[in-house]
Amino acid sequence: MSNQEKYNTLRKAYPEFVYETYHYNVQPDGLHIVFSFSIGEHRFQPCSFIPARSFLRFDQPRETMDALVFSIGMIELISYWKCACPPVVKVRCGALDDTQKAFWRKLYWHGLGEFLYINGITATQETFLEIRNEELGIRNGVGHTPPPLRGTSPNLGEELEGANSQFYLVPIGGGKDSVVTLELLRSARLGKVVPLIMNPRGATVGCIQAAGYTMDDVLEIRRTIDPHLLELNAQGFLNGHTPFSAMLAFYTLLAAQLSGIPNIALSNENSANESTVVGTEVNHQYSKSLEFENDFRAYVARNLSPDYNYFSFLRPLTELHIAMLFSRYGKYHTVFRSCNVGSKQDIWCGHCAKCLFAYIILSPFIGPDRLNAIFGKDMLDDITLRHEFDQLIGRAETKPFECVGTVSEVNRALSMTLARWYAGKPLPALLTDYQPNPSLASMPPIATEHNLNESELSLLLNAIQ
Repeated sequence: MSNQEKYNTLRKAYPEFVYETYHYNVQPDGLHIVFSFSIGEHRFQPCSFIPARSFLRFDQPRETMDALVFSIGMIELISYWKCACPPVVKVRCGALDDTQKAFWRKLYWHGLGEFLYINGITATQETFLEIRNEELGIRNGVGHTPPPLRGTSPNLGEELEGANSQFYLVPIGGGKDSVVTLELLRSARLGKVVPLIMNPRGATVGCIQAAGYTMDDVLEIRRTIDPHLLELNAQGFLNGHTPFSAMLAFYTLLAAQLSGIPNIALSNENSANESTVVGTEVNHQYSKSLEFENDFRAYVARNLSPDYNYFSFLRPLTELHIAMLFSRYGKYHTVFRSCNVGSKQDIWCGHCAKCLFAYIILSPFIGPDRLNAIFGKDMLDDITLRHEFDQLIGRAETKPFECVGTVSEVNRALSMTLARWYAGKPLPALLTDYQPNPSLASMPPIATEHNLNESELSLLLNAIQ
């Protein structure tokens, strides 16, 4: 059975996905959250946990917590919905108006664009998914109707009043981008900077330790997948990429509420706007794009609170700008990791497109010997990476389905690298037939569309100058 046939068959066998309930409670160790979803006879209860910290306040208004946790459930469900792609999602623990439904349908459609493309599934946005309200008055396990998702306001805490606008939450992913955001905001002394980590791993912990933080200083979110989903995947149900950054976005709102810090500084660069498949809207990084960021900001301001300020601090920059800035922070060079293949082992696998891209984008700014020590080898001298190299430089139809920069940025980085390090010297294997463009051997301009304020933008401009 092809994936298209499987998609059609599963949608008929499982016509409805139900968002049943959400539950949350505060215990001495922190905030515990459980969501309840169902598809036919299959039940899922994914869990999340935010450990207690001295700077977190869990005594929040009930209406605010309901709105935030319910919203997190709306993005959590996409991981479970995709296993059978039911044509209808029934929402039993909250109400959504037509504008809200349109936001979610757009997010699900574009956020699952890669999932559909990789699985060879043809669908239409109009018939892909319908969201229906089916309120049964179930809110956090209590039998009464939840409040509408609008008009709630952050309870920022007396200790931060008047100063909170200069405080930042910075999600740390373990790669170079979030390191640059963290270091620039800290160096500017605009206010307190609190790192946020979802599901800590070697590289994320290593980066915050290199920055001088301990885990007690970090706002930690632990998210657990229901093992039954993994069982269904093993049985042949549909599987694939979901918009992780969109899920993180909704969790950061809850983090902002609990910490009293309204500014959420992401590290998504301008390069994330480029589609992965040429001539289509399929974008591995859709939920890192400016389009999603703007949609999300509008949704939050209308339906949750205008006081939350979710934005990407690095949006005006390209991957090259970020690589240049990161090259200055030597203390992170041995601990950062961007390789998804090697993430569990906290290594650069040295064989994937993400490793190759990270090597290339840093190569104009870090000498070959130092770069080889960081990655464990000369990535540009590995002929087995020819296909990934061709994808990155635009010879192939698609870019790698990874968080990588634009084709133009890769070619610019290689042109700069050849001019700086390889003039009159033997070339690595992947560069022997590469034709650099001398006109690209310089830094690109910055983008003008972003959501930074004047002081934040000045900070970026001063850094790259």
